[in-house]
Amino acid sequence: MSRKVTVVLSQAPGKNPAKRSLEESIAAALLFEPGVDVSIVPNLYDLGPDHTGRMFLEGLGGDVIVLSWLYPRAAFWLLDRDGIKGHFGETQLKPPGDDDEEEPEEVGEKPSAIGPSGAIPDRHIYTLDLRDFNKPEPYLTEVRRIVAECQDRRAKKAAEKAATAAPVIVQLGLLTKPPQEFAPDQLLAPAGRRWYPVIDYSRCTNCLECLDFCLFGVYGVDAFDRIITENQDQCKKGCPACSRVCPQQAIIFPEYKSAAIAGGEGATVGGLKIDLSKLFGGGDAADPLAAAVAERDRELVADGRAAVGTTVGLPKRQTGTAGPKDDLDKLVDDLDSLGL
Repeated sequence: MSRKVTVVLSQAPGKNPAKRSLEESIAAALLFEPGVDVSIVPNLYDLGPDHTGRMFLEGLGGDVIVLSWLYPRAAFWLLDRDGIKGHFGETQLKPPGDDDEEEPEEVGEKPSAIGPSGAIPDRHIYTLDLRDFNKPEPYLTEVRRIVAECQDRRAKKAAEKAATAAPVIVQLGLLTKPPQEFAPDQLLAPAGRRWYPVIDYSRCTNCLECLDFCLFGVYGVDAFDRIITENQDQCKKGCPACSRVCPQQAIIFPEYKSAAIAGGEGATVGGLKIDLSKLFGGGDAADPLAAAVAERDRELVADGRAAVGTTVGLPKRQTGTAGPKDDLDKLVDDLDSLGL
């Protein structure tokens, strides 16, 4: 495991001077921090498999702190889908105003998520959102706290290992290949803009509704019948329709304008957070399902295909077919029983 904590600063797309200034201020300050290695890469979401920035990230060992212009949940699962795995590192950095907001109420019992696939390395990945503050100090303070946390955890594990160490057996073997090194200008090679879904496997229950709904071949299943984004670059730019039909809000489009779809915590697409005024004829908020169908039809027509409306790939509840009732069904039944 690496003795230093790697801090990766992911640049914002575009050339916004205020964002560049914040990135440069943080990077310059961290260059002098003990126990830290600092690297800068382009926007995480745009890094393709052949980009040097992506290959650099794949070769990292040890704990990692990522500062990006994405929600922390989105950044973590984006890294996971790219094979950069680890345990989710809890941070204490909260955007202004978060302390005043009420915690969202839990509705019913959540279905079990399938969780990440493969072996998870013995390290933590911390993700910080550069949109939370417009000055470097809060980020520098949190990086220092995380570095100290990682050092303490590493020291405790070393002590435990030493206490239970078996006799040392010296073996001769082949030297391991050193990690590939990249020059800073290689890491910052321009990356083309991309658009594709990211699956949060801490929420995904493998219901496959996204696979049924998407008609562009984006989704598939792996050898274990787990949902994956199989052909992510076939996704239609700006279309988040599959995210709207996901019952667990497990599908993230990190750069979408809505926090619920972009990976924000506590935000909802529409699911069980019901505006009761809509049930009684008030309100004018768009139905997430109707929006999803409209978005999908628009892209089908743009592809020269016929629109399908609500005839293909809708969740069981919306098609009226028999299926186990969830909390929304129970709420509607309760309202019916009251004669309202």
